[in-house]
Amino acid sequence: MSRAVAKQTLFKPNQSKAETRADTTDNAARAIIDDEAARREAKTAKLRRARLENEAKLALESPPAEPSRAKKVSTRSTKPSTR
Repeated sequence: MSRAVAKQTLFKPNQSKAETRADTTDNAARAIIDDEAARREAKTAKLRRARLENEAKLALESPPAEPSRAKKVSTRSTKPSTR
């Protein structure tokens, strides 16, 4: 035997059934959550890219809009009604 015999290498600790099932469930749940997160990030990146392309296309096609004139403010005095 080339490996040194020690308590940690001689006997591997066995997990109980409950721990094994819990680990299986935990691993499955984490895999599902990670997959959903990856899909969400990919979709966000795709939509961001499309939005930026669309904004760039619109900026090239349409001339810059002229600022509209400010509306005149009414100079009418407000008198309380005498009803």
